[in-house]
Amino acid sequence: MSAVLDVVNPFDQTKVGSVELSEWDDVDAMLGVAHTLYRNRDGWLPAYKRIEILKETARQMSGRAEELALLIASEGGKPLIDARVEVTRAIDGVELCIHEIGQMSGREIPMDLTEAGSGRIAFTQREPIGVVVAASAFNHPLNLIVHQVAPAVAAGCPVIVKPALDTPLSCEAFVDMLHHAGLPKDWCSFAACQNDVAEKMIIDPRVGFFSFIGSARVGWMLRSKLAPGTRCALEHGGAAPVIVDETADLDAVIPLLTKGSFYHSGQVCVSVQRVYAPSGMVAEVAQKLADAAAALKVGDARDPNVDCGPLIRPTEVDRVEQWVDEAVQAGATVLAGGKRLGPTTYAPTVLLNPAAEARVSIAEIFGPVVCIYGYDTIADAFDAANGLDFAFQSAVFTKNLDTAMQAIQRLDATAVMVNDHTAFRVDWMPFAGRRQSGYNTGGIGYTIHDMTQDKIAVIQL
Repeated sequence: MSAVLDVVNPFDQTKVGSVELSEWDDVDAMLGVAHTLYRNRDGWLPAYKRIEILKETARQMSGRAEELALLIASEGGKPLIDARVEVTRAIDGVELCIHEIGQMSGREIPMDLTEAGSGRIAFTQREPIGVVVAASAFNHPLNLIVHQVAPAVAAGCPVIVKPALDTPLSCEAFVDMLHHAGLPKDWCSFAACQNDVAEKMIIDPRVGFFSFIGSARVGWMLRSKLAPGTRCALEHGGAAPVIVDETADLDAVIPLLTKGSFYHSGQVCVSVQRVYAPSGMVAEVAQKLADAAAALKVGDARDPNVDCGPLIRPTEVDRVEQWVDEAVQAGATVLAGGKRLGPTTYAPTVLLNPAAEARVSIAEIFGPVVCIYGYDTIADAFDAANGLDFAFQSAVFTKNLDTAMQAIQRLDATAVMVNDHTAFRVDWMPFAGRRQSGYNTGGIGYTIHDMTQDKIAVIQL
């Protein structure tokens, strides 16, 4: 008999549901069936059928939008107002996959550029890459699944999805909707499983593409163990930097920094963590942000008036508390928060000038903590922003076009937001980490491209 995993609300630890855990024999069978489906080219799902399935899935999601939002808030602790936005984005993501199916086209390759190629015509087409295994994270329990699973369906790949064990219910609901929309069950399998089973699945040679969202330590380890030929995409995190210059309109800046810093209690891979402001105005920037942080309501994410919910596990509150305490002992000034509010919540926290070597300065805290630093020259700010081994999205606030263009050129990041926070994203833009922050590029269209491969046909006339 399969073990059953109880899923709890991270705020009060009450049970909100349960799922059956898959053992290796279950997953091995899933892989076998999925690999057989892929190898049987006559049985591949045609584009029109994939479009029909995804259209019906989006329709079902729209009809269950409030139910899905409450599920996100209940199992993941994301405030209801933000959970509703996540559902809307997830629906848009499915519809974007439908659009991208029509973009999966090849091109003519000119052959008569040399005498050796003359007398031939050639063209390419895109084919599914193989069985996709997707391992996901807890912080966007529906939208991340959509970003990993719906592109696989669009590309025509059989897919097995392993959700974060903290938040499997949204994933299970999405897979069920795909099945009810007409996707044969073997084309998308739900595999909630422990890490040892998941690793064995991921490194299996039957896997054509591995999609991972989670910690860098785990992601890079798994990549090193992939079977020869398995392609992958890794999405990790960072400690996103923001530069504020002396021309910035602080009345516009502070609300954006507040949202970017404390959205989902900082449990976002591109959450604002490091803010650099001119030495002459750093105290003002820090205090204004602290005032905004202090006004945020912390509590049960199911309460529509709550701005910041719990951290995903009580042990994460312990860790954040330890990191902040270390920073304060090393000289950081607490301007807001700096304390736990209960077993599962931590106050939105603003730290002024933590030490450069403090963990809050050099590692992703993944909690409701933002650090403010002073700088003397803009070049110093760029150097500090670029000083870590990982990089994802970054931002600059300025009214000076030269400064904006300089930031775009100088910041070592895959995205530079001008006059916006680092957590901004739309689902059709490229989304990727540099260096230790990730491998390959996310975004619906980019993911579908990675889950397909070119085939060329050359015809001698």
